[in-house]
Amino acid sequence: MFNDLYSLLRGEDRKILFVGIGNILKSDDGAGVYISRNLEETDNVSALTVEVSIENYIGKINSLNPDILVLIDCMDLGEEAGIYKLLNINQVQDLTYNTHNISLKKLKDFFRMPVFILGIQPANLDFGENLSYLVKEIADSIIKLINKRR
Repeated sequence: MFNDLYSLLRGEDRKILFVGIGNILKSDDGAGVYISRNLEETDNVSALTVEVSIENYIGKINSLNPDILVLIDCMDLGEEAGIYKLLNINQVQDLTYNTHNISLKKLKDFFRMPVFILGIQPANLDFGENLSYLVKEIADSIIKLINKRR
């Protein structure tokens, strides 16, 4: 359907909900939360920050009824730090990480809308509240790209 963030954002008039996932105490794992907290909401773009407990927000997400759901999360993409990819949820391995109580792939069964993951390759997952330079730089560019769509 969509192979990158730009193609998802352009074109049709559709409501997209961006959900920030991650542990803000584990450096780059907080990238999804950082992005969701800095998005400007419009008629077509909204954001929700869930940190490490997305399972507690399933009802809320469904009640918001977006056309497309994008989960923003730090994940091992096998790439260089700071690289990001928009993936269909079916492209994600069925794994549960220590910062998630449920695997992201299993989440698709709880939602009525198409689900994508905006995965960001971390540089650092050590204890700390700051994003690494590379991940912050890419997170800021993602924020700028999404906020530019009006």
